[in-house]
Amino acid sequence: MIKFDKLWATMKEKEISQYKLIKQYGISSGQLDRLRKNGNVSTYTLSELCRILNCRLEDIAEYIEE
Repeated sequence: MIKFDKLWATMKEKEISQYKLIKQYGISSGQLDRLRKNGNVSTYTLSELCRILNCRLEDIAEYIEE
């Protein structure tokens, strides 16, 4: 399972809110909801988040064995 718990910490560190992701960068609220629920998101979305946050994929997601 891929978890996105690190995303929220990285966003806080970079001082980028969910509101800013939606209004300034065009990330949909549906995508953010899926991220909150550790649901399916596209690689495009992950790439955009890494670009916006200027970080690496491992700064926003991690694989956890069930």
